[in-house]
Amino acid sequence: MEILFLGTGTSNGVPQLCCNCDTCASTDTRDKRLRASALISVNGKNILIDCGPDFRQQMLTHHITSLSAILLTHEHYDHVAGLDDVRSYRAVDVFAEERVNRALMKTMHYSFSANKYPGTPELKLHEISEYIPFEAAGVEVTPLRAMHAQLPILGFRIGNMAYVTDFKTLPEKTLDQLTGLDLLVMGTLRFKPHFSHLMVDESLTLINRLTPKQTYFTHMSHDMGLHELAEKELPPNVRLAYDGLKIKL
Repeated sequence: MEILFLGTGTSNGVPQLCCNCDTCASTDTRDKRLRASALISVNGKNILIDCGPDFRQQMLTHHITSLSAILLTHEHYDHVAGLDDVRSYRAVDVFAEERVNRALMKTMHYSFSANKYPGTPELKLHEISEYIPFEAAGVEVTPLRAMHAQLPILGFRIGNMAYVTDFKTLPEKTLDQLTGLDLLVMGTLRFKPHFSHLMVDESLTLINRLTPKQTYFTHMSHDMGLHELAEKELPPNVRLAYDGLKIKL
C-alpha cells in the first residue's frame, strides 16, 4: 500500500489569499499546501480520500489517470468541490454517509436527474455507516466516527493505516480502533487552539495514547508556520506531511 499526499492544507490553502506572512511568502515547496486530499494505492487500485477544489490540479501534477473509488469524510466544500472534474474518469464509486450523499444530490443535481445532462460526472453513490467495514475497489475500509465540533464526520482505517482529518474529538470506540497502526494521518491545524480542529498539543496527547509507529499531520493552515521550523518542535515519530509526499507501507 502507498499513500500519496495530494494536498495538506486547510480550506484556505497555503499561501492564503491576501496574506504576506512568512509561511505564505515561503519559497520552500513544503509550505505550498493545496486543499487536503490523499490517494491510497493498493494492488493497482487508486482510492481517493476527499475531492476538494484542487482535485484537477492534483491529478494533473501527479499524472493520475485512473480512479477506482472516492471516500468522503464530510460535505464541506474544501472536501467535495472537485467532484465535478471526476467527469474525466469513467464511472467512479463514491462512498459517504447518507447525509453527505443527500448534500451531493442537491448541489450536483444535474448528475443525478432522470434526464441527466450529457458529459456530467458518472458518480455511483454508496451509503456507508460508522464502524461498519465495506469494500472499495476490493479493499476493506472501516469508517470511524469523528466530531468536527458539532458535525459528525468520518475517518477511515485501511489495514494498519488510518486517515482522520477535520476533527476536534473522537469517541472512545474510535480510539479503540486506532491502535496498532503503522501510520496515522491526522488533521492538525496549527499550534494555537481552534474550536473545531486539533492544535498540535492536542494531537500529541492523542498520539501518546494511541502509540502509532509513525504520525503525519495534514490539513494545516499557514498558522502552523514554516515546515522546516515547525517540524523541529515535534518528536521523532511525528512529522508534517507535505504535498507530493509518498509513503509505502
